Amino acid sequence: MEGNIKLTYQDKSYEFPLVKGSQDEYGIDIKQLRAKTGLITLDPGYKNTGSCQSDITFLDGEKGILRYRGYDIEDLAQNASFIEVAYLLIFGEMPSAQILKDLESKIHDDSYVDEDLKSILKSFPKSAHPMGVLASLTSGLIAFNPSSVDVNSEDEMFEAIVLLLAKFPILCAWTHRKVKGLPLNYANTSLNYIENVAHMMFKKPHQEYTPNPIVINALNKLLILHADHEQNCSTSTVRIVGSSHAGLFASISAGISALWGPLHGGANQAVIEMLEAIKIDGGDTAKYMEKAKDKNDPFRLMGFGHRVYKNFDPRARIIKKAADEVLNDLGIKDPVLDIAKNLEEQALSDPYFIERKLYPNVDFYSGIIYRAMGIPTEMFTVMFALGRLPGWIAQWREMRLLNEPIGRPRQIYTGATSRKIDK
Repeated sequence: MEGNIKLTYQDKSYEFPLVKGSQDEYGIDIKQLRAKTGLITLDPGYKNTGSCQSDITFLDGEKGILRYRGYDIEDLAQNASFIEVAYLLIFGEMPSAQILKDLESKIHDDSYVDEDLKSILKSFPKSAHPMGVLASLTSGLIAFNPSSVDVNSEDEMFEAIVLLLAKFPILCAWTHRKVKGLPLNYANTSLNYIENVAHMMFKKPHQEYTPNPIVINALNKLLILHADHEQNCSTSTVRIVGSSHAGLFASISAGISALWGPLHGGANQAVIEMLEAIKIDGGDTAKYMEKAKDKNDPFRLMGFGHRVYKNFDPRARIIKKAADEVLNDLGIKDPVLDIAKNLEEQALSDPYFIERKLYPNVDFYSGIIYRAMGIPTEMFTVMFALGRLPGWIAQWREMRLLNEPIGRPRQIYTGATSRKIDK
């Protein structure tokens, strides 16, 4: 299937070229639609509109495929570290051993933030939502790194990327420690990237912190699985803010705010809140399975099915095993996690859910793991942001290198027509 698409309007025919992707996806190039016909398209939520051409992430929801730069997500989660995947997403290739070593060394060197950022953090009440705190701290980085990035300078681009990769985990950890009432700390240069994330979050002032390999493995997988997901709400936000030539840090801060929404990054938090509600109501999971199947019941089973994946979420298969390992290793007795296990077992054997392919998704399992690790529910979306950081950087970088035009959607006006004041 090649060539053009023909549109007939008011007895005139217009042709618009087809665009073919590397995975045999097709789109209609309508850049000239308004100029040629005076028409625009109306597509609320942009469900059928491609805003860009990208070579970063491929997603096939019908077949349950997710690939970063051509690598299957299963391969990456099993055989790569998060920082390797970050480099892959941002620069297009897996790093060599020497490049990886140099990158980790540079990240260690930049693993600090301006001490004045502590004043910003302290200005928030303990009750402040961690995502609001994180967005503010990320914006605060701009004040201490005011120069804009010259996207045509590989050195400047690389330096800005390293700064973010180094400093963002500190901001996430500080946000967590604010919630928990723990003193602020910094990275340990003897630890790798993921070990440092855990160290900065969990180390208590009167104890040495020894990384648990099962927890570190699960955390590494979780961050990889969340590292990019094509043109979702927060990624599109990063690109459209960046299209105004706003800086990298400002664009990332906007992405954090977009991720904050319960329909996007808050899904794993919604899972735990649902489980808590079931526990308060007596913990009868069979009752809630029936409620979920009742079309007249407003109850919604969170963490099952996916807006994009119509078959299964490939990330859920990977993280289910890690969730089982974490729960077994930590030996946690938690009625909420018992409820989660019961829901999972019932859904995987219930014909209603099987026929509709309503399987547990990555948000279901990630919430379980974070709770088992002792991460507060309101911090779940911060962890999502930490994982998504490389994808946001990669998408911003691609958008700027391609010199994409400023985002400026059109509208169909439905308000009052011309009126005059009648006195």
